[in-house]
Amino acid sequence: MYIYLTSGTGDFLEQLKNKYPNENMILIHGEGNSVLIHETEGKSVFTTPRKFEVLDSVNTLEERGFFVFNNIPVTDEGRPVFEHRFLNRARAIEDEPGFVAFRLLRPINSETYIVMTQWNGPHSFEAWKSSKAFTSAHAERKEPTGVNQQNIFSAASYVTTYSVAPKEEDEA
Repeated sequence: MYIYLTSGTGDFLEQLKNKYPNENMILIHGEGNSVLIHETEGKSVFTTPRKFEVLDSVNTLEERGFFVFNNIPVTDEGRPVFEHRFLNRARAIEDEPGFVAFRLLRPINSETYIVMTQWNGPHSFEAWKSSKAFTSAHAERKEPTGVNQQNIFSAASYVTTYSVAPKEEDEA
């Protein structure tokens, strides 16, 4: 499975999404930009997408709610360690109230992985960040990896958040 991302104005991306009604696409809006997510087994319909392989997934992405992208730049040397950690995670997030879906995305043409989570709303994500499960999931591991920890990450991670705009009939 692959996820392709493209950015642009909300209007342009809405037109693009409507042009391909049989494709699994979700339009999300952040501060200053909008992103169209295309999840597929095949190729993207986007001209110049950011390309990712889905390494792990939980549930189906839905066209609603709140999306959090934890963007994590990882060195080539750090990729196996990073992927091992995520693929062997506790999975406590899946039991959190308001949790909808999860994707671990390996970049195809860059170094920045995305840990994508979907929530009912921003309040659900904030509650997760305050939970014991979050603290446990983000605790420093003591296991020896054979890789210098400074060599795993090539830059600081950063979080971007997006919401799905309510459908017009939902606003009435």
